[in-house]
Amino acid sequence: MPSKFNINDIITNINELSQLLILDKDKIQLPSTIKNFPLQAPYDFIGKIVPKNINDPLLLQILPQKDEEKIFNNYSFDPLQEKKYSPIQGIVHKYPNRILLITTNNCFINCRFCFRRFCKDYIQDWSRVLNYISEHTTTTEVILSGGDPLSLSDNKIQKIISQLADIPHLKSLRIHTRAPIVYPMRIVPKLLDALTSSRFTPVVVVHCNHPNEIDNKVTNAIKLLKSVGIPLYNQSVLLKGINDNAKILANLSEKLFALGIQPYYLHLLDKVMGTQHFDVDINTAKKLLQQMMLILPGYLVPKLVYDDPNMATKVMIAP
Repeated sequence: MPSKFNINDIITNINELSQLLILDKDKIQLPSTIKNFPLQAPYDFIGKIVPKNINDPLLLQILPQKDEEKIFNNYSFDPLQEKKYSPIQGIVHKYPNRILLITTNNCFINCRFCFRRFCKDYIQDWSRVLNYISEHTTTTEVILSGGDPLSLSDNKIQKIISQLADIPHLKSLRIHTRAPIVYPMRIVPKLLDALTSSRFTPVVVVHCNHPNEIDNKVTNAIKLLKSVGIPLYNQSVLLKGINDNAKILANLSEKLFALGIQPYYLHLLDKVMGTQHFDVDINTAKKLLQQMMLILPGYLVPKLVYDDPNMATKVMIAP
């Protein structure tokens, strides 16, 4: 069982992917280059994709598409203008009481809709970052993000959490990760010790977009996180052709809740360059949510939101 990110568990070659999934190469329209944002997905995730199905909802999340080369004026390389809120490389300080840390560029999976697909500004100088947080005494929460913070080693994660716990005005720690969903073997006892060895009770926000992403390995990883008392929430991105269906989204909420994960946010797409083919317009999103509300109890309906770089909070659409 790995104690950190292991490149040998990851597939990066499209020919290998095609062979594994028995894909018709004539139906795959690749961009002219994927050098800047290559194919990358764990074998565990690939194993959940239905072979021969070029429209499988999990495959579409990772397969580079020629549509990524299209240029639209309202799409940008930094759609949330995070550079504007970055006083030190790797810090995003948009909200007065919260600071987000881009801990690493490494991720277990390259989601084709990722809004940080062009971001390279992860933390280089941890002493400066810790000093900055210490000096900003209105900060009560730190969010570990990336990339994926759980791609760091257990020892590195424990050290970061310990250093943050030494800052007295911090009350809470949040971790955003795709690991339990796409790389469940990452959830090992040593990692659990690293996450729970400080005064914080860390909140873990996972990212699952489709019920097919949840299998027995994911279930076991979630059970391990729950066994040490870690609260779990999920955020999804609304993606055209993948989960823009009320029954699929309702099924996702039910499966998550059965595991002890609270459905939290359903995000509209962040308009990063090369992702326009995933976009679901706001009116369609509202209708989908209304349909979900007819299927689900209220506590299983995620909040439909989008990020506006000029707003002090996420913009709540419904409910």
